Amino acid sequence: MPTRLAAATVLIVLAATAGAPAQEERYAIERTQDGYVRLDTRTGQMSSCSEQAGQLVCRLAVDERDAFQDDLDTLAARLSAVEERLSALEGAPATALPGEEEFEQSLSYMERFFRRFMDIVKEFDRDSPAPDRT
Repeated sequence: MPTRLAAATVLIVLAATAGAPAQEERYAIERTQDGYVRLDTRTGQMSSCSEQAGQLVCRLAVDERDAFQDDLDTLAARLSAVEERLSALEGAPATALPGEEEFEQSLSYMERFFRRFMDIVKEFDRDSPAPDRT
C-alpha cells in the first residue's frame, strides 16, 4: 500500500511539472582556468566562482563590488539627509493662527485694496459712453 501511494505521488508530481512551461535559465556558467564564470542573463552581471568544499561559491567581480559599495554609500548618505530633515520637521512648532493685531492689519489691507479697485471700476464707468438702447 505505501508503494502505491508513493507511485501515485510521483505520477502527480511528474504530470504537474510536465505541463508547466519551461522557465528561462537565469544564470549561465562557463568553466575557466581558475574556476567558473557566472553570467546573470537578466542583468548581465558577471561573477567569478570557485569550488569550495564541494560547493560552487560565487563573488561579484571587483569593479562591480566597488560600484555596488558606491551605490550603498550614496543611498546611506541620502537616507541620513532625509532622516535629519524629518526630525527637524517633527521638532518644528506648529504654525499658530495670527493674533488679533495681525488679523486687523490684514483686513485693513484687503479693505484698501477693494476700495481702490471699486474706484477704478467707477472711473471706467464714467469714462465709457453709455450703450445705445433704442
